[in-house]
Amino acid sequence: MMPSWGEWHWMWGPWAIGMGLGMLLFWALIIVGIIVGVRWLIVTARQTSPREESPLEILKRRYARGEIDKAEFEERRRDLER
Repeated sequence: MMPSWGEWHWMWGPWAIGMGLGMLLFWALIIVGIIVGVRWLIVTARQTSPREESPLEILKRRYARGEIDKAEFEERRRDLER
């Protein structure tokens, strides 16, 4: 004769808890993986985007090319530092 449901019920307690914790761990890993992946994509996109030059860098480049003389460079540099 097969045991009734009441006789097997005590056996399902540990399995149910273990399966519940396993499922919780599974979904937590999935969610954490998605969050880490999105953050990695954002950081990678920021690093590969072209960096904007500061006004002082542009001024130095123009002076190096000879577009402006030393007096104009010094005057504009002082204006930028204010």
